[in-house]
Amino acid sequence: MGAAADAAGPGVGARLTSLGLIVLTVLCGITLVLGFVNKDRCTGPRFDEYGRSQPDFDQRRYQDFCYSDIQTLWIGRDIDRHVFPYVHGSLTDEGQPVGGVVEYPVLTGVFIWASAIFAHTDADFLLYSALLLAPFGLATAWLLGRMAGWRALLWAISPPLVLYAFHNWELPVVLCATAAFYVVHKGWGKRGADRPLMTRAAVAAVLLGLGFAFKVYPAIFVLPLMLYVLTGGRGGAEYGGRAGPDWKGAVRVAVIALGTAVAVNVPFVVAGFEGWRASFTFQLLRKADITTNSIWFWGLRPDSDPDNVPVQELIGVLSPLLMLISFVVACGIGWVRYQREGTYPWLPVSAAMLCGFLLLHKVHSPQYTLWLIPMFVLLRIRWGWILAYLVADLAMGIGIFRWYYEIFYDKHGDIFDGFAAQAVMIGVWGRAALLVGLFCAFLTAKEMFRPERERLTV
Repeated sequence: MGAAADAAGPGVGARLTSLGLIVLTVLCGITLVLGFVNKDRCTGPRFDEYGRSQPDFDQRRYQDFCYSDIQTLWIGRDIDRHVFPYVHGSLTDEGQPVGGVVEYPVLTGVFIWASAIFAHTDADFLLYSALLLAPFGLATAWLLGRMAGWRALLWAISPPLVLYAFHNWELPVVLCATAAFYVVHKGWGKRGADRPLMTRAAVAAVLLGLGFAFKVYPAIFVLPLMLYVLTGGRGGAEYGGRAGPDWKGAVRVAVIALGTAVAVNVPFVVAGFEGWRASFTFQLLRKADITTNSIWFWGLRPDSDPDNVPVQELIGVLSPLLMLISFVVACGIGWVRYQREGTYPWLPVSAAMLCGFLLLHKVHSPQYTLWLIPMFVLLRIRWGWILAYLVADLAMGIGIFRWYYEIFYDKHGDIFDGFAAQAVMIGVWGRAALLVGLFCAFLTAKEMFRPERERLTV
């Protein structure tokens, strides 16, 4: 495997006609339906007084690997009680959220609350959540199709979309990140990419700020976007009549992204600071354990047990520190490439930074694969990288829940017992090794974009 691209298939990277985009979006819709059907297997047929599916919900969600955070968190976060998030919330002495606190940034919290307004059971909540989430997945397919042609099928019909579209609340944040890439490189309206770079970058910064308010990770893309603006965009020719480097423009990007994130969060800070802070505190206090699927838990066994405070504190320091180092390395290599090619590769650098985040964060939930798929679509890397990652992800996405079933209900589950445990190891270490390779591959990759004047293809 290397960073160079395989030969593209027919129409890959070329601009799609309206018919092609419709077909792509319909195929994505079918995939989303399959994703919902998969998760819906865990609902009903009866419900208890709390609206929890019966019988044997706790066992079925693992045994039949139809687990979703959406259905699970119906109970325990006051979602079933329709409590508006954060305002009256806090953490218990044991670090558990109460009073409407959910362990996600504020826009996701509001989305969760809105999805539950008319729900009376966890099945209702899953259905309404899926109906509200689906348009974000469809819009992502459409934008990727506009940028990368039929290669967007990697998103529209991918196994991760079946497994994770309705596993958690990832689709809005993926759309924010994808839309940021889109507006920088394609613009919008009749002027499209002819709009001034600073105008396009400002809109992208707003989208990345909104992404932070959904799931945090798009905030890391602000730095490479600043460097892209600093260096004059495509070919260093988009300074807008100003002499480069454009320090003022780079700072404006940071201020706009930060201002957007602050503007979204301030109402919650004012209305209920303790509840707002609790969502971040919960994540900061979260320990690397068997549920985090990270290299930190498995790489430091057996010392990484949650009750080993010194090791957990060490992880709490090393994880963010090494992530920051990986970000600096990615931006630095991007700068070397800029000096050679004349364009700062903000999308390849963003993809590499995402790999650093996924590899080194103390939590690596299976659904985070949805964050990575648009990078596979938009950057020219060998298909071997993509297929290998999808295989490792499939091993994790299915193996982890079957393994939980064996641990909790099948009276065994040692890491050496059976295929499920071994699938988890393939998932953990396969993804880790591939993320290291992808970090390098992305940094030398070219974008899939074609000039606007290229011939349309269906």
